[in-house]
Amino acid sequence: MTYFYIALSLIAAYIIGSFPSPYVVARLRKGIDIRDVGSRNMGAMNVFYKVGFWYGILVLALDIGKGAGAVALARFMGVALPFQLLAGAAVVLGHAFPVFLRFKGGKGGATTIGVLVFLMPWGIPAYLLIFGLCLLLTRFPTLSYSVAFVNFPFMGWLVYRSGWLVVFSVVILLIPLLKYIPRIVEMRNKSGGWKHLLLRRNLKDRL
Repeated sequence: MTYFYIALSLIAAYIIGSFPSPYVVARLRKGIDIRDVGSRNMGAMNVFYKVGFWYGILVLALDIGKGAGAVALARFMGVALPFQLLAGAAVVLGHAFPVFLRFKGGKGGATTIGVLVFLMPWGIPAYLLIFGLCLLLTRFPTLSYSVAFVNFPFMGWLVYRSGWLVVFSVVILLIPLLKYIPRIVEMRNKSGGWKHLLLRRNLKDRL
């Protein structure tokens, strides 16, 4: 039965991650494919800019909830920590490569947040602090929430004393990072330099 629950938790995590909340919200609200407008990313930030603030908040909450919910389900099933971590990876992969949209999904940043804050809730205050400070300096939300992820490996080491959490919190970030590289190159080409790319004039300044 143990192997059954492990397999079930991983399959469930991937399916949960595959639920395309940004796509569904954009379709229902404006009749658009969020992957064809703005940054063309199926994520909360693109919904913020192209659908509306509160719809972006809704998508952000849903995507964070997907990450937390998948790991919570694996824990509820009683699988060991390493398999809970695999469920965390599966839900992020589900968002990035959703079976319901022919594997064309988002970057997985918000879903990764959900996974990490569920596993290491003591990291939430530090995450929010780093995010807030970075946002004040750069006025670049995506960069700010990405930089704030640095907090979690240290939390895994200093607070939770878990080598599993340290390694996992580094490895899981590779999924959104690798998917974001083409977008970074695109923005760099549009901005004409790193300064405008990293330091925005205001929150509406988008490349």
